[in-house]
Amino acid sequence: MRTMLLAVAFGAFVLAVNFKASAQAQKTPEIKFDFEDEAVGSSPKSFLPIVGNFSIGTEDSNKVLVIDGRKWQQGQAAAGVAERAKTLYGERYGEFLDNVKAFAYFPYAVATGVDDFREGEIYLRFKPISGRIDQGAGILFNLKPNGDYLTVRANALENNLVLWKFEKGKRSSVKWVKDVPTPTKTWHELKVVIKGNTVDGFLNGKHYLTHQLAQPVSGKIGVWSKADSHMYIDDYRVVSDSVAP
Repeated sequence: MRTMLLAVAFGAFVLAVNFKASAQAQKTPEIKFDFEDEAVGSSPKSFLPIVGNFSIGTEDSNKVLVIDGRKWQQGQAAAGVAERAKTLYGERYGEFLDNVKAFAYFPYAVATGVDDFREGEIYLRFKPISGRIDQGAGILFNLKPNGDYLTVRANALENNLVLWKFEKGKRSSVKWVKDVPTPTKTWHELKVVIKGNTVDGFLNGKHYLTHQLAQPVSGKIGVWSKADSHMYIDDYRVVSDSVAP
């Protein structure tokens, strides 16, 4: 009897170990950008700036990605944008570059190491610092080689959450949600969830936005802002089976 009980206990232990190993093996890949390995005062390496002024800064002892709209000028692409376009799209960089200035009102930078996000979750934390025209921060996704993309953004001056699309250099709103409290000079968490053709937007853990796209998402991702927004960005995370850690 004792031998039988030991055998049963051992079998249960083996099953538990195998189940845990299987669960860990099936865990969805996650990529995190926290900027701790970046050099303060330098242009970021983890995100390639396309439009606007991006650098690594600090808040207390924590490193953050700074979007500095105080230096923003309409139609201004980021320095070295041609080389960055080549990094993103190789021989097809010309088509992408031709469209950059068409929407240079909107600063953005592209995450490195995430070539084709199709489904999953994207998070970031943002803190609006200043901006007379705007204090906007967003998650950019579905970025195509011709420069088209989608973004879900929050705005501390407008207290709303908006899904925008950019096609052929023109911006239009897809879904607009009012009464989304976003106080300035405060840290917030923005999250986008993509499943099939569905986009869901969350701010500070609360679900505000749902929209059905005409086509599934596929493309590069990044961070987004607008005009003279001065923003801090931190803890950018991607949880998706379509990316590798």
